Amino acid sequence: MCASNATARNLLMCLSFFLLLASLTVPLRPVLAQSQKPPVSYDEKKRQANDIAVTVVVSGISCTCARFTEDIRNVVNDLGPEGIRVLPVLGVGGLQNVNDVLFLKNIDMGVVDEDNLRLLKKKDPVLYANVEQRIQYITKLYNSEFHVLARNDIKSYDDLRGKRVNFNLKDSQTEVTADTVFSALKIQAQRSYYDNDEALKRLISGDISAMIILTGAPQVTLSKVKKEDGVHFLPLDQEALPTHDLGELFASYLPADITHDHYPNLIAEGTTVPTIANRALLVAYTWPESSPRYKKIAKFVDAFFSKIDQFNNSSRHPKWREVNLSAEMPGWTRYKPAAEWLAAHRNQIVSANPDSTLDQSSPELKLAFEKFMQKYAASSGQKTLSTRERELLFAKFMKFLAASKAEQAAAR
Repeated sequence: MCASNATARNLLMCLSFFLLLASLTVPLRPVLAQSQKPPVSYDEKKRQANDIAVTVVVSGISCTCARFTEDIRNVVNDLGPEGIRVLPVLGVGGLQNVNDVLFLKNIDMGVVDEDNLRLLKKKDPVLYANVEQRIQYITKLYNSEFHVLARNDIKSYDDLRGKRVNFNLKDSQTEVTADTVFSALKIQAQRSYYDNDEALKRLISGDISAMIILTGAPQVTLSKVKKEDGVHFLPLDQEALPTHDLGELFASYLPADITHDHYPNLIAEGTTVPTIANRALLVAYTWPESSPRYKKIAKFVDAFFSKIDQFNNSSRHPKWREVNLSAEMPGWTRYKPAAEWLAAHRNQIVSANPDSTLDQSSPELKLAFEKFMQKYAASSGQKTLSTRERELLFAKFMKFLAASKAEQAAAR
């Protein structure tokens, strides 16, 4: 009897334990179910991926514009459902990039050059009649220097008459600008259209006499070249070409220098190679303001502009030091979200190089330049200047200020 009672008590205790355990675990089931996120469907994931993606067409992978876009991607990307994702697209560059932004369905933005709209309207006035309303600039990125790397037996541009010269890929910005330069100089050359890596190999082997690249210095391919390869940069200024009238070129492009800091293996310290430069711009297609594409680009502009200070470090391309978001481009219309952001953030840093005192949009600098212009007009007897002539003088003025600032820093 005692044994039976003990067994009954044990069974009762076991049953009570299991009932207690069940009472503790059953209420937890709906709580655990509530904490788990419902699975995302294929269609919803597809929608989310497309809602945050914007595309930027650039040139070749070795182009400075490709490096810039990679930097933008690395700083701006946020893959969350409400974020923004930058997708660089390798294109040809130049006028083709403008056409890609205008006509390709999935291209939102592109890196193009300042003279592209003017050249396209000249090429086909009907097709591109209102192009400035359909494609507008977000910001100027950097200056693209005109590099002509030649064999040592070529001393000047004049020595390239009848020689084999690589103009880069057909319809690239390099080819467009090189055609303008060689036509202005009236120099006929045998043109080839290799990519940069192939052109460099052929230049060093002697198959061609020179290669041309229009890009922001330093350029990746050219940075690998050594003086022992038997090549050098050709200067482009009045001193190097005294028998040529360069007025047309310097009315269309900016004066620039390729320096030892750009290419220490090719240019001696303390010396520079004069050349010309074009401005590289980030542009966008002007979608209707109510469209999803417009809203995505506006979100990108806010993310990019808000993080401009994060581009001022050694892991980014050194050309970021030139970027000033508020710099204005004559002949172009500012993309509305970019203009609105700048208007709303007037007192914030809009440069990747906040230590720079050469803010081209500051009232003090503009006042100093106007005084400079007055003195220039008085000394030269020239009362009126075209817009392009004023830009050229302003570039020289900025170059003078930069040199003065460097001298002052060295004297400290």
